[in-house]
Amino acid sequence: MVDVTSKDSTHRRAVARCRVAMEPDTASKIASGAITKGDVLAVARVAGIQAAKQTSNLLPLCHPLLVGSVYVNFRIEDSSVEVEAQVDTVDRTGVEMEALTACSVAALTIYDMCKSFDRSMTIEALTLWEKTGGRSGTWRREPDFDALES
Repeated sequence: MVDVTSKDSTHRRAVARCRVAMEPDTASKIASGAITKGDVLAVARVAGIQAAKQTSNLLPLCHPLLVGSVYVNFRIEDSSVEVEAQVDTVDRTGVEMEALTACSVAALTIYDMCKSFDRSMTIEALTLWEKTGGRSGTWRREPDFDALES
């Protein structure tokens, strides 16, 4: 584990995104609330938030952090759901892993809740899009990079 004890606490943020690709009928069922297991996006949002808070328990060398906020949002497209997770903290190390974990678990939850309708779903392009704070400052993925384009 990297020693961060000498670092100063600063405001840090990370944003991650991915996509759950699916049949158009599955996306339509999610949008209309017709999935029998319940409100897919509400459950996926809570799952992502919980996952961000548990990241250090899942990844052996990840520092436990006091997560200040987690936002998990979705955009329903014709044949996919795009997932975005943003995590903020004031701490001595970044929250990139928390954002990526939140995003992936939210996507897995969508898959779990919809698998009886669509076993062909795929989870694609899990990507860090931005991180701010700390010694290295701000980093953003290049605007011409679009991991969510097929």
